[in-house]
Amino acid sequence: MTETKNEKFMGTYFDRDAVVRVSRWAEILSWVVAGVYALDLLLAVGVFVLQYVRGFWAGLGPTDVFTNLLYIVERPFRGVVYFIALQAIGKALLILMDMEDNTRRAARK
Repeated sequence: MTETKNEKFMGTYFDRDAVVRVSRWAEILSWVVAGVYALDLLLAVGVFVLQYVRGFWAGLGPTDVFTNLLYIVERPFRGVVYFIALQAIGKALLILMDMEDNTRRAARK
């Protein structure tokens, strides 16, 4: 009968590997979101240009065109907010783990 040595400190309420995985997935997901919103912006601008070239906007005034441009430009800002939030979540998890580790190290001295 062999006895295995438990190398993890059981005083923590979380699994370090799981926290690092969640942090990495948040960072990866943030880049996926940024890519999707960039593609959405590219497609929306392409559709707008095609509509303008084909004369769809010929009978409308400049305020209608600018309003449509505003809608096109507004959508990527949501993507920027999601990107920043997911990046912040990923970094905050790592910072909190470092704070916990430093607190334990200071308490041992």
